[in-house]
Amino acid sequence: MREGLVDPLEGGGRHRLLIVDDEESTRLLLARILSTELDAEVQLAGTSEQALRLTRNYVYDAILLDLLMPGDGGLAILRDLRSGPPNATTPVIVVSVVSDAGMIAECTAAGANAYHKKPVRRESLVRTVREQLAARTRGPAS
Repeated sequence: MREGLVDPLEGGGRHRLLIVDDEESTRLLLARILSTELDAEVQLAGTSEQALRLTRNYVYDAILLDLLMPGDGGLAILRDLRSGPPNATTPVIVVSVVSDAGMIAECTAAGANAYHKKPVRRESLVRTVREQLAARTRGPAS
């Protein structure tokens, strides 16, 4: 663990999630769903700048990321995440109104682990986050 970074498993072992979305109502809804369903610690970022600051200083178990944001959009954040520690291997779940195949392919190529179109279905989102957390815990297949 790099000095100055927070280990998400310190202090109770709850999963640490980051939700990045410029719409406050979406951030709060997703936070309520995931903190309730997964008993997760959820942090919120409403701007690209906040997201980049948090992801450079904290280790997350999963990140939910909107694409359409003012300033650097979600795709730029995703590319920054994948460029190196501390969250280069953290599962990223894109949650966006954009649903064209080209954008989904671009997100996948940039390193997104999953893609959900807004509005999200609660059960589907919770299942995807659980799957990504389980895959991260298991590590790569041998």
